[in-house]
Amino acid sequence: MTTLDLDNINVAAFDPMPSPEDVHAKLPLSLNAARTVMQGREALRNILDRKDHRLFVVVGPCSIHDPVAGMDYARRLKALADEVSDTLLIVMRVYFEKPRTTTGWKGYINDPHMDDSFRVDEGMELARRFLIDVNELGLPAGTEALDPISPQYLGDLIAWSAIGARTTESQTHREMSSGLSTPVGFKNGTNGDIGVAVNAILSASRPHSFLGINNQGRTAIVRTRGNRYGHIVLRGGDGRPNYDTVSVSMAEQAMVKGKLPANIVVDCSHANSYKKPELQPLVMADVVNQIRLGNKSVVGTMIESNLVAGNQPIPDDLSKLTYGCSVTDACVDWEATEKMLRDAATLLRDVLPERLR
Repeated sequence: MTTLDLDNINVAAFDPMPSPEDVHAKLPLSLNAARTVMQGREALRNILDRKDHRLFVVVGPCSIHDPVAGMDYARRLKALADEVSDTLLIVMRVYFEKPRTTTGWKGYINDPHMDDSFRVDEGMELARRFLIDVNELGLPAGTEALDPISPQYLGDLIAWSAIGARTTESQTHREMSSGLSTPVGFKNGTNGDIGVAVNAILSASRPHSFLGINNQGRTAIVRTRGNRYGHIVLRGGDGRPNYDTVSVSMAEQAMVKGKLPANIVVDCSHANSYKKPELQPLVMADVVNQIRLGNKSVVGTMIESNLVAGNQPIPDDLSKLTYGCSVTDACVDWEATEKMLRDAATLLRDVLPERLR
């Protein structure tokens, strides 16, 4: 018997992957894009520290699958972001990795050609190019940190990170978050449990040491300082919403008990809208009303939005895809997005500055 009979029995191949350093050299960060990232992160930290009165909104497609439609959306969002910038800080939702309960398309990085060819090497470069283009517009980007290696390739282009409901309880993701350069929103568990998110924020705020890779792609012991900008994202759970005043109050109490700042983001999608995109505007309106009535803990919201409403299955013939329509979760369309953001800005323009007084 040899080690060949013991190791990697279920591994079909080890295909080469360019190092983060190689990808960065091929697709370098421009000064404009770097400025967008730095200013976006600083603005988000100031909101979380209550130095900036604005509400931040992470808004965009459930996932990126078509970079042309994605940039069409980004250009529209940039114009709208400038229009409401006195009241809302707009961060474009740029999600490349999709966690799956069983099976399904895992996202633009994992399978960029949507044909089960799984060209992760190409997907990583395409994702980086897309993020550079978005940041070049002056629009900061937010994403879900799912694969613990991806931040080495893309982290310099991200202003805000989310840890999803399926991974908030994961030690790997808590350790990774402790070293991320962005503020991190931890979603409550899929069952609605707030405690796992509070524990995740506490864990990520402290230093950790764990296995990872460095910029040269070599295995390294990553030693982190801890991330003090963790916050909770309420996304509902077990098919029930948790954005109502009672749920928000309970989240506030849980964070105070954990000696954490009561910074809460409400996800208008997922269980909070029963996965019905047409209900997202109602969730947003409710959150805006809570702020108008005196809430001081909700610092941000999330919206799943695309050019076209709803979603679509991935056809065998990709030319049949509807332009600007999600292939993952259903989204509100552009017109609804404009109305949601403009209405929120109008109703909160005179209210948000009072929260700092």
